[in-house]
Parts: sequence; C-alpha cells; structure tokens
Amino acid sequence: MMEGADPARTALLGLWHDTQETRVGDIPHIGRRYLEATGNEKVTADQVSATHPAVKAGAQRIVEEYENGDSLEVICAHDADKLECLLQAVEYREQGCSNVQPWIDSSVAKLKTACAQSLADAALTMTSIEWQQTYLR
Repeated sequence: MMEGADPARTALLGLWHDTQETRVGDIPHIGRRYLEATGNEKVTADQVSATHPAVKAGAQRIVEEYENGDSLEVICAHDADKLECLLQAVEYREQGCSNVQPWIDSSVAKLKTACAQSLADAALTMTSIEWQQTYLR
C-alpha cells in the first residue's frame, strides 16, 4: 500500500508463496547448494490437485505470477518476504547470535522498493520491541 500496490493482491501473492514451505520447508540459501527441492509450481499443483479445477487454475496462476511476474504487487510481495527474513535475523542478533550479519546484509541487498528499504533501516536502528511498537499498532 505504501508503494501504491494493491495490498490484497500483494498479500494473496505472499500467502500462496508461503504455502509451498508447508511441504518443503524454507530452505536457507546455504542449503540450496546441497538440496534440490521441487519447484513451487509443482508443489502448488500437488497441494490443490483435489480441488475444483477453477481453484486449481487460479492458485497455479498466482504462484506463477509470484515466481515470474514483475508487477508492483509481485515486487512488494518479494520485498515483504525479504523483510520477514531481515526481522528474524535482527531478533536472532538481539538474542545473542553473532553470525547473522551476512544474513542481514543479503536480505537488505535484495530489497527493491523505497518503502521496504525504509522499513529495513528502521528495523536495523531500533530494537525489535521498538520496531513492533512503532509499526504494528
């Protein structure tokens, strides 16, 4: 919404992107060197195989759009996914994990929108509790 994208469409894209993680997990970057997971499109096809054909086709279109699209909603959904990773890394750092800086740096580097970069800057300059109290009211 901050970027002018349709927030409902952006949320729908992000939600369907995360459904594959219920089957294959969220394989970290380093793990992808050693594992070959089934593509998100195939996981979605399996997840919705027993549903109504229109639902199946709609779900597959949404996942295809997230994976290959370039609309503002897709860009914002990708940024939201990276922001979630960043916030998780910041929380781990606050808990004493000392080797999360590369994770933080890679998450920030992948952000595309000005609003996501602004939120990342806030997350990196506040404690997670301050960030939550400021942005999640």
